[in-house]
Amino acid sequence: MPQQPVTDPQPVTEPMSYQRSATGRQSSVDPQSVTGRRPVHRMVPSPAGRIHLVEQGSGPLVLLVHGFPESWYSWRHQLPALAAAGFRAVAIDVRGYGRSSRPDAVEAYRMLDLVADNVAVVEALGERSAVIVGHDWGANIAAHSALLRPDVFRAVGLLSVPYTPPGGPKPSDVFAGMSDPAGPFAGQEFYVSYFQEPGRAEAEIEPDVRGWLAGLYAALSADTMPAPEAPDPHFVAPGGRMRDRFPDGPLPSWLTEKELDVYAGEFERTGLTGALNRYRNMDRDWADLAAHQGAPITQPSLFLGGNRDASTTWLADAIEAYPTTLPGLTASHLLDGCGHWLQQERPEETNRLLTEWLAALPG
Repeated sequence: MPQQPVTDPQPVTEPMSYQRSATGRQSSVDPQSVTGRRPVHRMVPSPAGRIHLVEQGSGPLVLLVHGFPESWYSWRHQLPALAAAGFRAVAIDVRGYGRSSRPDAVEAYRMLDLVADNVAVVEALGERSAVIVGHDWGANIAAHSALLRPDVFRAVGLLSVPYTPPGGPKPSDVFAGMSDPAGPFAGQEFYVSYFQEPGRAEAEIEPDVRGWLAGLYAALSADTMPAPEAPDPHFVAPGGRMRDRFPDGPLPSWLTEKELDVYAGEFERTGLTGALNRYRNMDRDWADLAAHQGAPITQPSLFLGGNRDASTTWLADAIEAYPTTLPGLTASHLLDGCGHWLQQERPEETNRLLTEWLAALPG
């Protein structure tokens, strides 16, 4: 039946009594307390310290992992839809975001640590396995969770960012090469390179978090992104800032002022360093995952992308390689006229495709 989107971003404030989960570890979740009628906020232990999550529904566990710069709130439209379809939907704040722990060390945000957090969440919820679904950086985290822990993650859904197996050239070398004097972006700096130096991007973003977020969300949304002939917002001009290329206009149609306030309020409270530290570990990930070079993900998988998203156009070769890299792929869709923020730009279509795929999974 119709469900209202989740709009309450406040954490649970009442004391939580810990129970023993099926794994023997302590859990802050009482499965009997989750009725599916409303979202419930929880804090569960993890290698990061604690992970904040929002849970709705009962049934097979579906773990939802957000990207940058987002939070559990990115899944506000999916939580009630999955609950209504008979699933236990759980959206987390990735370490460094929202109300989850924010370790100080840059290296605490490497991929191996994020995978360990996801495993800990499943165990804290008293479950043995889950389907994991991610968007943007969350797609990358979900893919590597499935790759490294197939015993826990029985299927994987990827939104916006295609799977590319570990290996290949060192990431920092690839990004530096994108400003090659002979290339189309000569002298410009790719945003991932711009994010590498601690404090640099923070100095741009944190004086006006709300304005920066509004500009980035608009820059990558189908209805507000710059025209094809305009300077690409993924690149920074010499001596410039990312926001110099963000559109100066209305919010995208999927984002209300109140919803923007939720995102901005969290990042104004936490700062951006924890979120940006994910980008600062890409070379560490490259070394950590060297033993898995070229490895496919064999579990059942789903890919959803927008045909106006740079992630799907730049990585078109990765999508074409799916018969080799995702041999368990059972559904793949490019949504026409959709940008990067897939599950928020097109929530009804995303919910339909996601629930159809989940319902068809074995077991």
